[in-house]
Amino acid sequence: MSVIKRSHGKEQPYWPAGPFKVRLPFIHYRWELAETIQGMIMFVVSMAMIPLLEKYLGLPYDVALAYVVVCGIGFMLPNLLGVPMVPGWITPAIPVVLLFLGNFEPGPESIRALMGLQLIVTAIFFILGITRLGSKLVELFPDSIKAGILIGAGIAAITGEISEGGRLANTPVSLIIGFIVTAYVLFSLNFRDYVNKHKWAKVIAGYGMVPGTLVAMAVGWIVSEYPLPAVEFGFSAPAFGDMINYLPFTVGLPSLEMLWLAVPTALIAYVIAFGDIIVGKSLLDRVDHLRPDEHIEVNVDRVHLVTALRNLIHSFFAPYPGLAGPLFTGAMATIAERYRHGRKAMDSIYSGAGIFWIVGFMALFALPLITLFKPVLPIALSITLLITGYLCISVGVEQVRNATQMGVAGTMGVVLAVYGAGFGLLAGIVLYLLIEWRSKRQSADDTVEEEPIEIVEN
Repeated sequence: MSVIKRSHGKEQPYWPAGPFKVRLPFIHYRWELAETIQGMIMFVVSMAMIPLLEKYLGLPYDVALAYVVVCGIGFMLPNLLGVPMVPGWITPAIPVVLLFLGNFEPGPESIRALMGLQLIVTAIFFILGITRLGSKLVELFPDSIKAGILIGAGIAAITGEISEGGRLANTPVSLIIGFIVTAYVLFSLNFRDYVNKHKWAKVIAGYGMVPGTLVAMAVGWIVSEYPLPAVEFGFSAPAFGDMINYLPFTVGLPSLEMLWLAVPTALIAYVIAFGDIIVGKSLLDRVDHLRPDEHIEVNVDRVHLVTALRNLIHSFFAPYPGLAGPLFTGAMATIAERYRHGRKAMDSIYSGAGIFWIVGFMALFALPLITLFKPVLPIALSITLLITGYLCISVGVEQVRNATQMGVAGTMGVVLAVYGAGFGLLAGIVLYLLIEWRSKRQSADDTVEEEPIEIVEN
């Protein structure tokens, strides 16, 4: 239950705060049981960053856990400030960020470099948000280039897991089975028929990525791809006291050379995050018309400002290889799917998205949960990347309307996945201008739709 009720067809109640709209659980929206259970399990995805923090920044485990707590605070901010999306990292950019960090020695040097990268990402989001250019970019980008960004990010996320040296080679059984179960629950048309007919299927669907993730973990333990956990009881103890020794206040600020070297990676990260914003809007557009009881406002400029704030917090208090992105694609897809079933299933999009990370943050202090999932952290990250890749590709294809646009988008996507977002975006712009672009007069005069190519047999 919530103190302030929403009138039918109106926006969820809020307290205005400048460019933001503040919403709190129990006051502005109700507590959701399904997202509570999801948060208690899927928080393991946020902990999956710990191995990267240890390897590339040279952090001890307890300090890395403290970094994750700072990230958890950032995860709660978007919903609190009026963004109806489930936030996450800029996940497909992680391989590019790690390549950048590979140029620096783990420890103070890499921490300074990552801070510089995150500050530039902060500046990009803030400038585009405060000038309101962010929302204009979403509208001005041609559909084929939007699709190319999404398809390329999706290909990059999937190939990173299944290519040589990826996690598929090390844990094939658990990863394949986990992905199959997760994809079936989230996307299968056959399973959707079961959901419409059977209550048990509807219950399973309401937990989204959780069933597949749990199956993957169980299989990993059974076939010995992951060691069994040593469960401990009590509360976790993130090393907040020692954390200062691994922050810019102690290790120093990035040099101008580091900032300059970080610019290409920051631009690539923004291009991918821009694609996440498109995906988030698309997921909400899919379900908004099915719920006339609530008006969902997606303010792209507010998304930019909140994402800038999160990256700024990370820059000084927890430089993060995943950066701070606008969307956790898998969780957003799950919550949007449950939202479509009506107000009884989920009171508001804010109640679902908000409770998910509030519970995820609290779980970071539950030692039994942390020690239970600690051995299987990589599998949660892998499934997240694979689901992100699938969704990026499927939503990207939805953006195009004809074969010409598909050709531009597909080619751009491949270039982006192979050579990076910078070259991918350049290829998309060139292909659009050469192949797809037409003057406004020509477009207005020609109302005939593109016809398929006719194949003539000899």
